[in-house]
Amino acid sequence: MSGGRRAVMGRKDGEKREYAVLSRREVEGLIADGRSIIVVDGYVLKVDAWLKYHPGGDKAILHMIGRDATDEVTVLHSPEAYRMMERYRIGRIQGRWNNFLPPIQGGRFRPLSSDAEHEENNNSDEPLAAAPSSHASSRSPSPPAVFDSASGLTARRPLAASVSSVSSSEDEPTTTTSSPSPPSDGMAHLDALTHKEITLDLAKYPALDSATQDAIVAKYRLLHERIRAEGLFDCPYSAYAVEASRYALLFALMLVFLHWRWYALSGFFLGAFWHQLVFTAHDAGHMGITHAFHVDTVVGIVIADFLGGLSIGWWKRSHNVHHIVTNSPEHDPDIEHMPFFAVSHRFFAGLRSTYYERAMPYDAAAKVLIRVQHYLYYVVLLLGRFNLYRLSWEYLILGQGPRRGAAAWHRYLEIAGNLVFWYWFGYRLVYQTIDTNWHRFVFVMVSHMVTAPLHVQITLSHFAMSTADLGVVESFPQKMLRTTMDVDCPEWLDWFHGGLQFQAIHHLYPRLPRHNLRKAQRLVQEFCDEVGIPYALYGFVEGNGKVIGRLAEVARQAKVLAKCRDVVVQEGGFMGLGHEHEHH
Repeated sequence: MSGGRRAVMGRKDGEKREYAVLSRREVEGLIADGRSIIVVDGYVLKVDAWLKYHPGGDKAILHMIGRDATDEVTVLHSPEAYRMMERYRIGRIQGRWNNFLPPIQGGRFRPLSSDAEHEENNNSDEPLAAAPSSHASSRSPSPPAVFDSASGLTARRPLAASVSSVSSSEDEPTTTTSSPSPPSDGMAHLDALTHKEITLDLAKYPALDSATQDAIVAKYRLLHERIRAEGLFDCPYSAYAVEASRYALLFALMLVFLHWRWYALSGFFLGAFWHQLVFTAHDAGHMGITHAFHVDTVVGIVIADFLGGLSIGWWKRSHNVHHIVTNSPEHDPDIEHMPFFAVSHRFFAGLRSTYYERAMPYDAAAKVLIRVQHYLYYVVLLLGRFNLYRLSWEYLILGQGPRRGAAAWHRYLEIAGNLVFWYWFGYRLVYQTIDTNWHRFVFVMVSHMVTAPLHVQITLSHFAMSTADLGVVESFPQKMLRTTMDVDCPEWLDWFHGGLQFQAIHHLYPRLPRHNLRKAQRLVQEFCDEVGIPYALYGFVEGNGKVIGRLAEVARQAKVLAKCRDVVVQEGGFMGLGHEHEHH
């Protein structure tokens, strides 16, 4: 430990506990040894034991290893969960913490033993050389690359190094270059596009130096206190009485038209019922109703599993990761829809998803579908609900949620809920009540396609926003506002969008009750103006236009890449023929 320096924390029982100050090098060594280390409120937490119990899944934690997770922990967890994390403290830090690149994102770490080995093999008094892989200069499994001009040559360097590479010994930005790239096969063009996207973001958003980002975080935390002081975290329960009345009316209309054998219209009202239910399930999943973990979880299970046939546990596991690594092609499951959609040319490199733990190949199917994705966008979303059934059952059958701890029983309640759903919907409603297979088909398809506006709403707030990686130095609030847009609509239409139109505000404060998001909008706009972060706000039609425009642009890039590769193949063929002729 470092020189016997100590920190003291008061405990409820009156006892005092001292925490040794851990150096950045010591934290790196712990992570190199396989420990899961995060920093929260100036304290170093070892959360290995919590990984298998975390209700939000282990992936959300793994993306914070080696990072200051104070803001993410604060906004995503209840005060009770925050206090519970105190038991995992093993030390504290001094001064500002400079983030590591988490191992799940490709960060590599030096064990402390390497220091001793270096000292044994080095008789000089020079300091230990910094390993280039110990911080942001570490590469993610399949990151983009950008091109810089160096001495008249085009040299390739890692993306992270271009914006936030930090030496583990000096914590100062560095730039790395390597040998010139090989002849272009089209990827050089795409790398240039990546560089352009990063450059545009760097010009549009506040600087990434520590002083600027720390100032943003300080004002963001003041905004948090202001929102709390105005009572916006208090749930307006009366609003749910109106919600429940709407749900009951839609379900009753479904039954009435089903009785009259107006199957298409009956299916329409069932789809509208599901569409509206999701908004409250989303609230419950974020503990935005009662703010009590088990109570809100049970509310979410009743709505999502028993009434909707979807797993709220699967949604939490996926959605929490989305809130932490928003719009990251390698890590955010909410934008990983290969081979149907690619919102960035980076998918053409055949990325590996750290969430799904598999490659997302740019295969033959993707090469065909991506080129026309802007035409297929709404068609695919009409069928989106069927895929959610698959993902839900995969989560429940494989036991991807916590199998131990306070949340372990949720899995069994969810399985029961899904079985009940398929009994009342699949057997009693579709099979027993509807008379012919054609009418069953119409009822099922209409009820599922009516939920498409929900899928549009979810993708709308992210598909058109930046997917550039600005590195580990970017603050949480700036990243959320850079990768998320809000949708402007009249207040009387809020019931249709269900709060999802305020995704940027929601990403800043996920546990803020959705009925208060409009009230918080003014405060968030003032914050954005004060810190110089653009607040993306578009009308519903304009936002859809931007999404279609982004998909069309990526489709065009796919065509350019294909042409470049065709040229390379043809040139290679001509060269081969030339060599063959010479031999003869």
